[in-house]
Amino acid sequence: MTTSLKPPATGANAAPAVAKSNVAELSVSELSNAVKKTLETTYGYVRLRGEISGYRGPHASGHCYFSLKDEKAKIEAVVWRGVYSALRFKPQEGLEVIATGKVTTYPGSSKYQIVIEALEPAGAGALMALLEERKRKLGEEGLFDEARKQLLPHFPRVIGIITSPTGAVIRDMLHGFDERFPAHVLLWPVRVQGETCAAEVAQAIKGFNALPIGGAIPRPDVIIVARGGGSLEDLWGFNEEIVVRAAAGSAIPLISAVGHETDWTLIDLAADARAPTPTKAAEWAVPKYSELIDQTAKLSDRLRVGLRRALEGYRSALRAAERGLPRPQDLVAMPRQRFDSVGQRLGRALNANTAAHAQRLSRIAPRLQVRLLSQRIETADKRLHLAWQRGSNALARLAGARRTRFERVSGRLAPRIVLNRLERWRAMLDAQANMLTSLSYQSVLRRGFTLVRDAQGRAVRQASGIAAGAVLDIEFADGHIAAAALQPRGDPVGPQLGTGAESAPTSRPTGAKKRSSSGGTQGSLF
Repeated sequence: MTTSLKPPATGANAAPAVAKSNVAELSVSELSNAVKKTLETTYGYVRLRGEISGYRGPHASGHCYFSLKDEKAKIEAVVWRGVYSALRFKPQEGLEVIATGKVTTYPGSSKYQIVIEALEPAGAGALMALLEERKRKLGEEGLFDEARKQLLPHFPRVIGIITSPTGAVIRDMLHGFDERFPAHVLLWPVRVQGETCAAEVAQAIKGFNALPIGGAIPRPDVIIVARGGGSLEDLWGFNEEIVVRAAAGSAIPLISAVGHETDWTLIDLAADARAPTPTKAAEWAVPKYSELIDQTAKLSDRLRVGLRRALEGYRSALRAAERGLPRPQDLVAMPRQRFDSVGQRLGRALNANTAAHAQRLSRIAPRLQVRLLSQRIETADKRLHLAWQRGSNALARLAGARRTRFERVSGRLAPRIVLNRLERWRAMLDAQANMLTSLSYQSVLRRGFTLVRDAQGRAVRQASGIAAGAVLDIEFADGHIAAAALQPRGDPVGPQLGTGAESAPTSRPTGAKKRSSSGGTQGSLF
């Protein structure tokens, strides 16, 4: 390095005291990139513990931007879209987390930040706070209400199990089914721990519900979601919102058997039943065969005893009713006596009736001689002939009267008489039409008069009823014109009306009776 030995100038010509060296000149971009490289090389991956601040959800691009802070400092944080979708725990405002990522800078704003690649709550306390908040939110939506829970079927034919196919849980459950009540089991294999656990469990619940009834794969009558015990972090997949919503929306009754009896997750609250262990869930799902045999035997014994007691009771009641009934001969004694009495009376009544009819016939027989019948027929024939003659004479007289009347009317209806009468009526009609034409106001208008109407269409008969500025309609023989009154009655018209007296007659009929100086009225046009 070389340094100038020339002493600095003084006075007015003195230059600013600036240290001169051979340090390379950098642009802002070069300096920013150098700082970025130094920061990334020095720190690399770090784990930061802090509280999430300013989180507003994913950006439109899918990336997340927020800050991590403690009581003394704050650092900007970013989660890229691909990393966000794979995060086991999603960021939430105010949640204390441990973020694993890479420290770098953002040259566009000259600030450093951490690019997060893994995120987890800072201890069980944070997880419990997150769990309680999610429980409160889903509970307000009614997903945990007891009213929406379904009853478990008593004899399920098909059981769907959602669990890991390699764990001890499925073996214990299958062994429990074999011991209690062999059933058709469908296993939907899922991961019961890890980042994809929640999505796989939710999809399995929806998949069982989507199976059609009577399809190639039988639809389960009950679903069991099972997992062995573990820590809160291990069971966290069953606290995810998508799992809780899938369990609450299941149309098939669902049993939750996650963890041991002391463990609990949000799926336990949304399920229709919560078993303390997976083995207990298998016991709840199906009845025990030996217990069914014992219960069936007990019910059969109770049925036999009940039937025997019922038959004894009916037999006793029948005997008591039998003792209360009268003897059969006593029941038919009175009807038999009445029958005998009626039989005796019937013979006597028939003899009396026959005698009465014979006596009556003997009285009527003399009146049934042939001569009497012939006389009655002749009398009826004469009366009929007389009535026919009277009817013929009456009809002839009526026809003659009608014929005479018709001849008189037909004489008055000669064509000549009718034509003369029509001519007289036509002449009378023409005369009345001429009179109507001569008396109508249209004929008056054709002689040079006009008709003045106001705005309502009423005829104006006096000038005193017209106010200044009133709108008038003046009808001539060949049409109408609109006009407005310029001066009230009695005011001079003046030269502003144009041609003087030539325009004045339009306000009233020119042939009407003149108004006298003492205020006479205008004559009617009709």
